[in-house]
Amino acid sequence: MKKVLLIEPAFPIPVKSKNHKNLLPIGLLKMAAYLRENRTEVKLLRGLPQDIVETTDVINFCPDEIWVTSLFTYWARYVKDAVQYYKGMFPKAKVIVGGIYASLLPKNEVINYTGCDEVWQGVLTEAEKYFPAYDLVQDMNPDSIDYQIVHASRGCERRCPFCGTWKIEPEFVPELSIRSKIKYRKVIFYDSNFLMNPHIEDILRELIDLKSANKIAWCECQSGFDGRILLERPRLARMLRLAGFRYPRIAWDWKYDEHPEIERQIGLLVGAGYPKKDIYVFMLYNWEVPFEEMEMKRVECWHWGVQIADCRYRPLNQLHDNYDARQSMQTSKDYYIHSETGWNDTLVKQFRKNVRRQNICVRHGFPFYSAPFEHKRFGREIMKRVKELESIEMKIQFLERMEIDYWFPERVEESARHCDYSGR
Repeated sequence: MKKVLLIEPAFPIPVKSKNHKNLLPIGLLKMAAYLRENRTEVKLLRGLPQDIVETTDVINFCPDEIWVTSLFTYWARYVKDAVQYYKGMFPKAKVIVGGIYASLLPKNEVINYTGCDEVWQGVLTEAEKYFPAYDLVQDMNPDSIDYQIVHASRGCERRCPFCGTWKIEPEFVPELSIRSKIKYRKVIFYDSNFLMNPHIEDILRELIDLKSANKIAWCECQSGFDGRILLERPRLARMLRLAGFRYPRIAWDWKYDEHPEIERQIGLLVGAGYPKKDIYVFMLYNWEVPFEEMEMKRVECWHWGVQIADCRYRPLNQLHDNYDARQSMQTSKDYYIHSETGWNDTLVKQFRKNVRRQNICVRHGFPFYSAPFEHKRFGREIMKRVKELESIEMKIQFLERMEIDYWFPERVEESARHCDYSGR
């Protein structure tokens, strides 16, 4: 019987996030199910053998082929490390690299950089019909995976220049039905554009029926919802709510002057029954929209009472990213900085810091952010008192009398001009 060793490289993922719904190697799990069906013995390894207790079992497995997955292009060196390590361990095995990085770059570049024997690009369509082999990642605990990942479609008809989906999956391929795919009560959709499916209402009705029958607890859509489609078909917002979708996300990747349209999208979700603080707005920063305009967008989200999912831009062909929030004065040699529109290391980190503080305020209903409060150095009575004061000037005077460090999310002009939110 043929043997295939499936490898998830030692990506810099915290141990506690190994089985997180956003980081599970779902492609490898589908391939495992496909290979098993085709009389192939498979073994999955996550990382390098020195990190794994079963090193002896790995050596004794002696695979004919080694399939290595890849994620972001800037994690390419982890793929290279895995290829080199396993080629050294099993010199007779053919090593094949697939996944996102392998699909975004030319094959010869991937082969030359990693040293693999072969590159697979795009989606292995033969494996798509198989239910993922979740048993390979349950680590002897059947309850360690209590959700499933589903695709109701592949690809996206949008052609956003910063996104690689349409390059990896150039055709939009929708499913007519997903009822037969649902096995678990928690469902994560990995669709790049879930609402673009022409059969979306039929699919949502299936989910609503399953939710009503208590066969699913909740759903999430990892890539969020296309707000432009929501505006075209407002009834979808209510259907999403009835189907059990939680934490809805929409994108605001472009200019500030789109804010009336974004506000209408949020209004549809609120009207469908979603609490404002559970709604997220994807924002791409360190890109073509400059810092000052991103700050204006951030403050709009504060006024709307929604959270921000910030996404730092990296080029699709970038093979490294040594960004470190704890370091100052990093340069484009460390990570990509979009200097063409005025971004620099200070502004990149400031915007991320502003978003984090604002999200804390939105989630907890705080009128301002304070590091001492976050670390429980003073109580909620201070927050309550500040809330009761009418103007921001009065709030500031009170906090300064109390000698409390503060940051107000709505103060966009000061943040853009001075780029200093450390407090007074």
